[in-house]
Amino acid sequence: MRFHQKLLAAVSFGVLAFTASVGASASPANPQAGTDYRVLEQAQPTDSGNKVEVTEFFWFDCPHCAAWDPSLTAWVKKQGDKISFKKVPVAFRDSFVPQQKLYYTLEAMGRADELTPKIFHAIHVENQRINTDKTILAYIEKAGIDKQKFLDLYNSFGIQTKARRAAQLQEAYKVDGVPMIAIDGRYVTSPAVVGVALANQPESMQQAAALQVMDHLVAKAAAEKAKKK
Repeated sequence: MRFHQKLLAAVSFGVLAFTASVGASASPANPQAGTDYRVLEQAQPTDSGNKVEVTEFFWFDCPHCAAWDPSLTAWVKKQGDKISFKKVPVAFRDSFVPQQKLYYTLEAMGRADELTPKIFHAIHVENQRINTDKTILAYIEKAGIDKQKFLDLYNSFGIQTKARRAAQLQEAYKVDGVPMIAIDGRYVTSPAVVGVALANQPESMQQAAALQVMDHLVAKAAAEKAKKK
């Protein structure tokens, strides 16, 4: 097994160690803290106003992030104005930084929503490498994106700042595997967390269970916000 594959397995399933130590059974219909999700010891600040902030921590090279992306995108659309959604690309190693910059550059260009699923497809279906400055630029040129405009943003101070901020968020939320979802700066869950009790089930069922837990957490966070008014 190549180093890349070993690293992928580690970061994709890092959250399992935490959940496996909890004796209770997963129950997405009635999620329990410590089993189906965890509560951060220190709540993180959010800037979503009256909406519930939902953050996905992801990695373009993660096959589980790619597999979940369509269902997650549909879930986000279904939530409508109830939530404020954002994606944060992680960097468990310095070699992840080019993909962080790729995402934030596309976001700055208004192309992230359009191209993120295409990048997942290129990497995980077409087996393209899009993880270095050189291979990223080659992909961008094939995608018909203005090369100079992309490079100006990609190498800008603003994009570098966003990448550093992503690393800070990754640390604050104690992200040890991807994909991972944070709800309103307090609650964290993922298909891997919910899927411990569904280990013998298809990944699609684990994903669906995680979305069900997220429904619960969004409603919970919204109710807590309402009480504070």
